[in-house]
Amino acid sequence: MKAGKLLTGLVSGAAIGAALGLLFAPKKGADTRRKISETSDNYLKDAKGKMNEFADSINDKAEALKSKGKENFSKAEEKINQAKAEINEMKSR
Repeated sequence: MKAGKLLTGLVSGAAIGAALGLLFAPKKGADTRRKISETSDNYLKDAKGKMNEFADSINDKAEALKSKGKENFSKAEEKINQAKAEINEMKSR
């Protein structure tokens, strides 16, 4: 099958489908457009809310990791200072 015939068939099929959809639509076009608009607005609000929750979750986890890193660094620094003190004590003997 040639690409031209395939493309023609797809375009004509889409046009026929759109025409039949308009002819047999259960509601007026304005009502349908309003409902589509409301539904898309709801989806956008939900998506924004989920993105905000995700961002907050990531921020909380980053803060927890940062805090844990600082805590671990403090412990390591304390151990280094203890080791230095022990080395100085050994040298002074």
